[in-house]
Amino acid sequence: MEPAIWSFSILLILITLAGAFSYIRRRRTTGDYLVASRQVKPWLAALSAVATNNSGFMFIGMIAFSYRVGLESIWMAIGWILGDLTAWLFVHPRVREQSGQIKAKTLANLIGTHDNKEDRTLIVLGGLITFIFLGVYSAGQFKAGSLALHALFGWDMWVGIIIAMVVVIIYSFAGGIRATIWTDAAQSLVMIGSMAMILIMSWLTIGGLPALFDNLRTQDPGLVSLFPDNLEFGILFYFLGMTAGGFGSMGQPQIMVRFMAIESVKAIKRARIWYFAWFVPFFAASVGVGLYSRAILPDLPNMDIAEGVTQPTELALPLMAMEMLPAFFVGISLAGLFAATMSTADSQVIVCSGSVTQDIQPRWKNSYIASKVATISIATLALLIALYAPEGVFGLVLIAWSALAASLGSVLLLRIFGLPFSTGTAVAMMLTGFGTVLAWHTSPLNDDIFKLLPGLAAAFMVYLITRLPQLLGWRR
Repeated sequence: MEPAIWSFSILLILITLAGAFSYIRRRRTTGDYLVASRQVKPWLAALSAVATNNSGFMFIGMIAFSYRVGLESIWMAIGWILGDLTAWLFVHPRVREQSGQIKAKTLANLIGTHDNKEDRTLIVLGGLITFIFLGVYSAGQFKAGSLALHALFGWDMWVGIIIAMVVVIIYSFAGGIRATIWTDAAQSLVMIGSMAMILIMSWLTIGGLPALFDNLRTQDPGLVSLFPDNLEFGILFYFLGMTAGGFGSMGQPQIMVRFMAIESVKAIKRARIWYFAWFVPFFAASVGVGLYSRAILPDLPNMDIAEGVTQPTELALPLMAMEMLPAFFVGISLAGLFAATMSTADSQVIVCSGSVTQDIQPRWKNSYIASKVATISIATLALLIALYAPEGVFGLVLIAWSALAASLGSVLLLRIFGLPFSTGTAVAMMLTGFGTVLAWHTSPLNDDIFKLLPGLAAAFMVYLITRLPQLLGWRR
């Protein structure tokens, strides 16, 4: 595997240098550190957003999900894409326009500012929610990156997690969000190339779809069933849940900051074309690789795994790369995985540092040094969660994604569409939203409806209840 180690090391260094090169463009201001002075080109914003959205989640989690459930994972792919497209059409342009008008650097600041007046309660609560759940999200990326190192070098998971933290701090200190965006653009090309190579080699090994389905049917007829079994609420609500999951991008601070940083509102439309031209084939390829990995590595769930690997199936992509590709391309594939997850974690850590300096402790809002200290603090928190959380990559990502969208996203929608609400209503919506997500995750219904749908429904039910007197004319 020596060629793999060399190609892994060289590509990782080149990708890291792409981000470090942004040092020459940086300005020593918090506005540049957090939103790149709002000068990001649409193609860069698009490739960065899609890489951030789909790194550890797609490379590790979605492939493992397709491995476990089979063909029915296509519902998640279709629903997620439709929901994401809806957010692009109706939410992202408004976020760019309104954040630019008030010069907001964080999602919490956008939510808590109205008529040039800041609602400190909302901003602080939004900052705390960002800090907590993006810390969880970053931990998922640390675990995903560590899986690549474990597969290639055989290192214990904790070693890879610590290395991931160090790489993230290097990325962040190099050039803030601009360094992340630049490395994302380079990684997106490696990501799609790696997935395509594995998919092609799998097709040459197993054959086309008929041969693949015959293989899966032999293992378990349920793997080629299009519809999940025993859904408590039926396929419609299952699909609506997945669509809500895709729409949940509107509540992800690490993604929305790309649209706050893009050069103009008009650039959103051009960015959308770049985004979906990459996103749709990559999502389809991840489902395909998941199905082929089940055909080629049917005994993966029963393998002996290292301490710290929560879900054996989350090793599907690294093991498939080592099984199907020449050693040189194994290194390239795993370097792309590692770098992509680290850049995603980097952007999440930077957004969290912004939540500390801009939202929770605004007296540090113009302190470049305080932003760096906050970056180290949140990276340390993510490290601890990654080391000790019982959830795998998929679980950590989906919990954080849903909690952020149900809390921040629900109130953001009210703000950008100009709907009236009080501080108390917004606080109740946030707390109810993420509380419902966490409760649903632990309930027996978690596999029947994706947890974000009940989270959003509960948050908006709070809004309707608080608005009912005005709607009925009982109170003026």
